[in-house]
Amino acid sequence: MKKSDSDLAAFGTLANHELVVLAAYLVGAGSASADTEDIAMKANQLAPGRFSWRRYKDQINIESVRKRLWDSTKPDKGAYLIGSEKVGWRLTKAGFDFALRQLQEASPEPPMSPRSSQLERLARTRETRRMTADGAFQKIRSGMASSVTRSEAERFFRIDDYIAGQARAAKIERFRILASGNQELQRAIDILSELVREA
Repeated sequence: MKKSDSDLAAFGTLANHELVVLAAYLVGAGSASADTEDIAMKANQLAPGRFSWRRYKDQINIESVRKRLWDSTKPDKGAYLIGSEKVGWRLTKAGFDFALRQLQEASPEPPMSPRSSQLERLARTRETRRMTADGAFQKIRSGMASSVTRSEAERFFRIDDYIAGQARAAKIERFRILASGNQELQRAIDILSELVREA
């Protein structure tokens, strides 16, 4: 059963930076970059008025939302998000887990998740199959993790030297989210991500 927008108001007790993380999850930041304005609209549904102007209560203060998004990228605030105003915001695995936990605690029903199309579900399944068939994963599965090269790890994550900084980190976090629920794959991603970490 899908929750109505009024049911979402139950999340109004979260801290502001946590609220924008949950809003980011609900607008699809677990699988694609989410726009600040979309997150702001969802955050306002979750906690009506929390991000409004003081004098103009019916208007969302986008700067307030933006500040909380940046807060959510900081390690001392959970490092739940990665991204920027320019490229959009994506959940890290920590942010994805946090949002799911909040939704599960709020209701005994299955957690809400952004609606994904059949094409997205097929792409996710295909990508998971690709990862588990990859040579680097197979080496780790066979107990030969120490023989995996940096090049093999980059091929697993589909990254190269041109993908650096936040783009590299975001791609790795996307794989962590895709592997949710598969402990063997999560373990392999932890090992492989160390190999592709930038100096």
